[in-house]
Parts: sequence; C-alpha cells; structure tokens
Amino acid sequence: MTGQWPFDSSSTADQVLAGKDLTGQVVVITGANSGIGYETARSLAAARATVIMACREVETGRLAKLKIEAAHPGSDVECHEVNLASLASIQSFCDELDHDQVTTVICNAGVICPDYEETDDGFEYTWGVSHAGHFFLVQQLLPKLLATPKSRVIMLSSESHRSPARLDFESLPYRRQNYSVMKAYGQAKLCNALMAVELDRRYSSRGLMACFVHPGTLVTTDIGRKSAVFRLIMRLARPFTKTPAQGAATSVFCASWNPYEQLAGRYFSHCQPARPSEEATDPAIASRLWDFTDQLLKKAIRQNERVRA
Repeated sequence: MTGQWPFDSSSTADQVLAGKDLTGQVVVITGANSGIGYETARSLAAARATVIMACREVETGRLAKLKIEAAHPGSDVECHEVNLASLASIQSFCDELDHDQVTTVICNAGVICPDYEETDDGFEYTWGVSHAGHFFLVQQLLPKLLATPKSRVIMLSSESHRSPARLDFESLPYRRQNYSVMKAYGQAKLCNALMAVELDRRYSSRGLMACFVHPGTLVTTDIGRKSAVFRLIMRLARPFTKTPAQGAATSVFCASWNPYEQLAGRYFSHCQPARPSEEATDPAIASRLWDFTDQLLKKAIRQNERVRA
C-alpha cells in the first residue's frame, strides 16, 4: 500500500466498498453479466447503489441479476439489452432508460477478435465495441450525467494501451488488409484511455469526472469469447492471475473514492495511481480522437438513416 491509497493488488471489490452506502447512486455497467463486470455490478448492488446492467446477452444478464438479488436481498438491479456493436441498440437503451440522473457509467465491456470482423455500422469489431460503442453510449447519457452532481465515467483500459505506442489515425480503426488482433486490441485500449482524458477535460468544470483503469492481467473475463486460443490461455493462466472480485476492485474504487477530484483524468491500476504511456495523456491526441470518433459516428448514423429511408 502507498500513502493515502489504502488498497492494493490483492484487494477485492467488497473490501473497497466495505462500510460504504451508495443509496441513491445510479450506476450503468456494460458487460455486467459475467467476469469483472458481474463482480462490479454485484459489489455495487451490495453497497445499495441502483445498478443498471447493460448486457449484450440479455438472458445471461437476467440470470446474473437474479443471482445478485438472491445474494443481496433488497438490492436494486435492472438488466437491459445493449449491443455495443450496434449504434441503434445503444440509442434504444439510452432512450428507454427511465432515470433522470446517472451517477456513474463504467465502460467495462470489451472483446478481442482473432480475425477481422465489423460491427453493424461497419467499424472494425474490437475498436467498434470497446471504443466507438462506449463513446456513443456516454455521449447519449451525457445529459443525465451532467444533471447529476459529481458524476463519473470509468473507462476500462489495459496495460495493452502502450502498444501501439502512437495512435495512427490513418489506421483508425484497422481495416481488413492491415488487421492484427493484438494491435487492434491495443489501439482500442489506447482509445479508451484518451477518451477518459478528453471527457474529463471537456466536462470537469460541469461536475463530471472521468478516469481510466487497468483491472489486472488476464483476470477471468468474457473478453476472449471470439477466440478459442485466447480462452485456453485464460484458463491456463487463471491460477496465477487476479480473481474477478480482485479485477473489479479498481473499477469500484474509482466509482466510490472521495474526493473524486483526486481521480480526474488519471490512470489507476491495483486501486492506486499508475503511470500511463505518454501518448495516452497527450491532450492534442485526445482532442483529435474525440472529434475523429464523433465524425465517424455521425457519418454512420447518416448512412443508417438513408438506408432506412
């Protein structure tokens, strides 16, 4: 443990939240039906937050909701279908969300694709789900976030944000001809970091804090669901890595730590500040990525509208 930061790599989500009462807080968590996302949702629900589970697979999400409610009677948990590979699905979720205010959004979901795939809107799948989908989700929830005092957005990045070392806008997102599974994943995680930095810069004066986290190396997760090889690696590595409860600890730490200004725009790993790559906190790159992503999404939405017309 270091100085003022009371938790470390062995801490669990329940230990981080011990003694905290989050009654009245509304927390949206993507990918909350399994792994780190489930433990994040469960521990926050146990601390009396209203938890919105935003899940691609709604049936497994509902089972996870029932499991949380059985473990923590009286908890307030909702499950909604959200496919981050579809802007239309994200829009529907945000339009139908029956809460005037949102305290925290934890952008937890992610994926690794062994082969090139595209989202419903034509983006490379890893980047489209991990970055573009979360970017659009947060954009649509901004009015609810800004209506809430001391709101937060927590981006799950990774130590993989260090590779590639620089964000190549000419290869953003990767295309079929230059696709590399690990480069695509690293690119998406770097974009997660940069999104947090720019989000905090743009909206901190209006009471919104954003930061990015590394949950831990190869913790049990559904991120490799598209790769049999990656799933095997995860199983073999499991005895030497964090548990899901430990993997969720840094997310819930950033969702609950006060004063929350101490988290603003920073990178956290093992529930403590960590040093990110130089690129991840470059304000010019962060601003450029924000505008770049915004324009790509607007173009995709216009194309979708023309198709429907």
